[in-house]
Amino acid sequence: MSDAERWAKPIEQITGAAGHLEGRKLTGPQQGFGQLWQKTYTVEIPGHDAEEVIGEWKAHYGDFWPRHSKFNAPLAGIKPGEIGTIDSMQVLSTGVMVIYADEESFCFMTPEGHPFSGWITFSVLDTPTGAKARVQLLIRASDPLFELSFYFGTGKGEDAMWRHVLQSLAAHFDVKAKASQEIVKVDKKRLWDNFGNWRRNAVVGRKPRAQGS
Repeated sequence: MSDAERWAKPIEQITGAAGHLEGRKLTGPQQGFGQLWQKTYTVEIPGHDAEEVIGEWKAHYGDFWPRHSKFNAPLAGIKPGEIGTIDSMQVLSTGVMVIYADEESFCFMTPEGHPFSGWITFSVLDTPTGAKARVQLLIRASDPLFELSFYFGTGKGEDAMWRHVLQSLAAHFDVKAKASQEIVKVDKKRLWDNFGNWRRNAVVGRKPRAQGS
């Protein structure tokens, strides 16, 4: 695989995706609102190598999520340029775009309206005893409403979700392990120029489901 094939092609906005994502732009940390965080979650999977683990992670990615949230993987799989959609507790509808994928890692970027703006990188490294799987986020809350919700528990819920994902990944290999986390506040400033992002909030702007759907 060439370097160019590992990266998604630049786009102005998402097209051809589910209705709630159609026309939305991708957002890095500088397009968000809240304080900037780097969150790193890891789990050890002894007795297995990185290539095996990353392959299974890609193939069954959504299976490792908690029951209250559903990740609908792209039909083509975890490949650059593909869009995955997310539904959480029938309240939040959003998604991610795969912007990078190779033999050892893959990376998602969030769209407008997602709870946070930034990147989520998934990687697996070989260690002397086996494999170490890692999820690393570089993110800001996307708007003032999500920033406020993080202080009332959403942030801790996000941490618990990623620990669950890694522990479920380990369990897939019959390994019972506890995931660790490291959280660093990179920038305490809020980007007030992006205050108006709340208009794209994926919860506020969610259309109610029709009865019987």
